[in-house]
Amino acid sequence: METSPIPVVTVQTAPFDDQRPGTSGLRRKTAVFEGKKNYLQNYIQSLLSSIDLRDRQGCTMVVGSDGRYFSRAATELIVQMAAANGIGRLVIGHNGLLSTPAVSCIIRKIKAIGGIILTASHNPGGPGGDFGIKFNVANGGPSPDTVMERIHQVSRTLEEYAICPDLRIDLSRLGRHEFDLENKFKPFRVEIVDSVEVYLQMLRNIFDFSAIKSLLTGPDQLKIHIDAMNGVMGLYVRRILCDELGAPANSAVNCVPLEDFGGRPPEPNLTYATSLVDAMKGGDFGFGAAFDADGDRYMILGENGFFVSPSDSVAIMAANLSTIPYFRQQGVRGFARSMATSTALDRVAKAMKLALYETPTGWRYFGNLMDSGRCSLCGEESFGTGSDHIREKDGLWSVLVWLSIMAARKQGVEQIAREHWAKFGRNYFCRFDYEGLDPRAAFYLMRDLEAVISDKAFTSQKFAVGDHIYSVERTDNFEYIDPVDGTVARNQGLRIVFNDAARLVFRMSGSGGGMGATIRIYAESFERDPERHSRETQVVLGPLIAIALKISNIHERTGRRGPNVIT
Repeated sequence: METSPIPVVTVQTAPFDDQRPGTSGLRRKTAVFEGKKNYLQNYIQSLLSSIDLRDRQGCTMVVGSDGRYFSRAATELIVQMAAANGIGRLVIGHNGLLSTPAVSCIIRKIKAIGGIILTASHNPGGPGGDFGIKFNVANGGPSPDTVMERIHQVSRTLEEYAICPDLRIDLSRLGRHEFDLENKFKPFRVEIVDSVEVYLQMLRNIFDFSAIKSLLTGPDQLKIHIDAMNGVMGLYVRRILCDELGAPANSAVNCVPLEDFGGRPPEPNLTYATSLVDAMKGGDFGFGAAFDADGDRYMILGENGFFVSPSDSVAIMAANLSTIPYFRQQGVRGFARSMATSTALDRVAKAMKLALYETPTGWRYFGNLMDSGRCSLCGEESFGTGSDHIREKDGLWSVLVWLSIMAARKQGVEQIAREHWAKFGRNYFCRFDYEGLDPRAAFYLMRDLEAVISDKAFTSQKFAVGDHIYSVERTDNFEYIDPVDGTVARNQGLRIVFNDAARLVFRMSGSGGGMGATIRIYAESFERDPERHSRETQVVLGPLIAIALKISNIHERTGRRGPNVIT
């Protein structure tokens, strides 16, 4: 019996004025996507319409999610709308699940036009949490500003969207599914693929799996403790670290993806990954790690809870890339970091006589550098590191780099870090986050602060705190000129650099869940003397933080008594 073709329906709608994507796509409270009529449909249509019609017809796209609440319903809707808009093939992770690094990997491998990732990263999940839609382009990386602006422009005037409401897909059925559509010559194809396999194959070609397996098994095995924080990474941790590399099954915890991540924000830092911190402080494990919901961020802990800051992590990786077969074969071209990230990586680049690029926050800026062959390794202070193997930060890749270094050097996390500091010096670093601020108050605070630090008199100012005197060397509002295409990104953060390599940075962050503004304050101080490398970070940076609070008046102007999070 022949089934009749599935009809394509055009639905009238009205535009929304708040669908400009931010650094990490469009993030809002889940209730907005779920409850506001046509809000999700409008944004998906705007995203699809932003792709040139000639490129869109018959093309391949990848779809994945971190498993948060509303992901399955949104994925099913994306399938219906992709079909109606002329997409030829969708490749979707089993049950809709794919980590962000896996999406980037698959886009590049199958030469897809791009991918849609349903994630709000480390933001909370569940009906009361956040939801996000991120579009990665053909190089596997996040949308550049031009693409985000195109999506926004379409969303402002959108009057209708196209959908195949009768198209039904079972995301749990692996394999190829074909659908005949009205007025389409070729069938629309959906492939439900194993969430891990393609990404695992890539990692096998980067690392010496036998060396890591020897580290994790046998009589002198390194005992590890990995927290997947009930995000998508449970699938990858179990399959790769346990099944493939031999770590005992009980090494991995919170590996079942949950729609609300077990009721806690899936944020791998000292504030939210407290169960990992407590487990590591017990001294039973030599290596610990946690991942965020979509698997692009990570945190590393050593024995007894020794914390490796993300800025130190990327610098230590850079100094030890020769332990990874991929880099021995490919060579190392250069390094990059976001401006707010500590300058620890700069010191390694200088010692290795390699270029160092300082970019605005946002992984898309690294993509151009890597595509043009300028950069092999990059990182951000917000717990993200990656290389040119894909165009996203990659949490599990980062963990395997660390395990490779430990296997090659036969040392623990703390010893590796301390030897790195002894050789290059230590960059003490911390970040204060003031979240959920009134956007107007935050805007005026940053505007007034820029006026203060731009005043000529400020650049000759000295701040005496305790027995330390900080002399201002230079200030600016960070501006980035892309060395590849010459595009300019302005107003990327206020910097105050002092004469002894200490720094203060102030940034307004743009990737929250539509819940007010966030101001981040970053403090950094350099210490060459190994005798002074074991001091408490907050003690070392206390004077700098005091200066930051004084010149910004952030507590007085926001009514806050302190930051929401310190990392």
